[in-house]
Amino acid sequence: MAEIKTKPVDSDIDKFLAAIEPEKKRAGSIELKRLFDSVVKDKPALWNNNMIGYGSYHYKSERSSQEGDWPLTAFSPRKQYFAVYIMSGVKNYPDLLKKLGKYKISSGSCIYINKLEDIDTEVLKEIISASVADMKKAYDSH
Repeated sequence: MAEIKTKPVDSDIDKFLAAIEPEKKRAGSIELKRLFDSVVKDKPALWNNNMIGYGSYHYKSERSSQEGDWPLTAFSPRKQYFAVYIMSGVKNYPDLLKKLGKYKISSGSCIYINKLEDIDTEVLKEIISASVADMKKAYDSH
């Protein structure tokens, strides 16, 4: 079995955020961290130097022999967009998604947002909060 490459690293989140370019992406990333911090009580950690994850849970895939730890929720400032990870599954919140604004989703757990001005951040907070609560019910989180 291949080792999971995505893991928490011992790096400073504020230094990571301060180094993001361009400035508009950096400001959006700092605002997104504030948003997550206001909703999720679990301490954030930098995962693989590009994703800020909150809390963690242990999973074991039923389809493969893969298992490991993963954040309960996370975000990553990518070049073209912000990726927000809703680990319980984005499509579990259709009523909230209708009110979110302009975004794209993956078939699984990602919401892709070009800029924070495109969405209703209060709705995003509701989605994050609901997902973390659902994950804590479904998994033994730590």
